Amino acid sequence: MMHEAERSLAEPRRKEIFLALVEAQDGGASVAESRKLVAQQFGVSEPEVRRIEQEGIDHGWPPL
Repeated sequence: MMHEAERSLAEPRRKEIFLALVEAQDGGASVAESRKLVAQQFGVSEPEVRRIEQEGIDHGWPPL
């Protein structure tokens, strides 16, 4: 179930979250740790972070 705030995240904000996720993983955090850290940092749920992660991978967002 998606929350209203998550559904309304603008693409630049989603890209910012994706970048933070990649940077956390590059910095040595595991995938699970990075999702938790980024969810807390941006005030979104971990499932939302996973959706953004998949969207970023599917669309080749920077820094990929």
